[in-house]
Amino acid sequence: MNRYRPRPLFFTLFLWGLILNNLGGTDKAMAQTLHAYPTKALRFILPFPPGGATDALGRTVAELLQLGLKQNIIPDYKPGAGGNVGYALLSRAPADGYTIGLCSPSITISPGLYKNPGYDLKDLGAISLVANIPSLLVVHPSVPANNLRELIAMAKKNPGQLNFGSGGVGTSNHLAGEMLKYLAKINITHIPYKGTSIAMFSLITGETDMVTIGPPAALGLLREKKLKALAILRKERIPQLPNVLTSAESGLPGWELNTWYGLIAPSGVSPDIMSRLNFEMNKGLQAPETQRRLQNVGAEPMASTIQEFSDYIKSQTQLMTELIHHAGIKAD
Repeated sequence: MNRYRPRPLFFTLFLWGLILNNLGGTDKAMAQTLHAYPTKALRFILPFPPGGATDALGRTVAELLQLGLKQNIIPDYKPGAGGNVGYALLSRAPADGYTIGLCSPSITISPGLYKNPGYDLKDLGAISLVANIPSLLVVHPSVPANNLRELIAMAKKNPGQLNFGSGGVGTSNHLAGEMLKYLAKINITHIPYKGTSIAMFSLITGETDMVTIGPPAALGLLREKKLKALAILRKERIPQLPNVLTSAESGLPGWELNTWYGLIAPSGVSPDIMSRLNFEMNKGLQAPETQRRLQNVGAEPMASTIQEFSDYIKSQTQLMTELIHHAGIKAD
């Protein structure tokens, strides 16, 4: 999989500067609309429960938009069904620019996993990518492999004996394991749990052999030698673990499956309002304080145009659907 490469923030803002400096005629009316919006608070649907790194990311996004739009952004937590409850609610909200939401890879997984996830992607509009959290492959210390190449060789020599834990059927770390099986042509057993934290506990106790997880959840355990890190699922290494090879360096360049977040709205919101939201989001992401806060939860800021994010959602949905069908994954 080719990981989306975000457009540099300064380039996005430069393009906006050119557009706004060359407005004329009808475009001036659009500019007036941009300055008039919003006139009241925005509802911000978060399809996950409060607490944890994802919630911290959501609150950071809300604060950035509140600063840029100069209106209150009111978080509305709507967890359930892997994000489907929140996405369905957002898809049916008025397309007036006053209801927006945060999405994750689950929005591209559910269409292939459920016959009726409760929403249709055509009813949701892309605003901007926000952040990305890379995935890390970690194993129990008892696993006699020190890198991804050795793990794959071990799995090929002992088919079906290694296993991997996940936060449940259809979760990102489940699909990461299925992608590893497909690309490396190995046979490892999936063990689903009711949440990633439980899967991590099972790994620490030695009940499972491996899990893919965001680096923040693993760094302390790695320092205490309770886990071993074998690979980072991307093309570039990460500063927190500079000695851990990437999947590409380990001979498996297609194994890239990370957790990204983006801003969405009901489809039908006027293009000028969507552009305003995109501009404010990308502008806020370039602030050093924002980047520091994102780094604290293991995330990297990402900038994108509306079209880039829309295309990314489509490509990821196609990839996830193909992977789900290939692996024969069925929703619980």
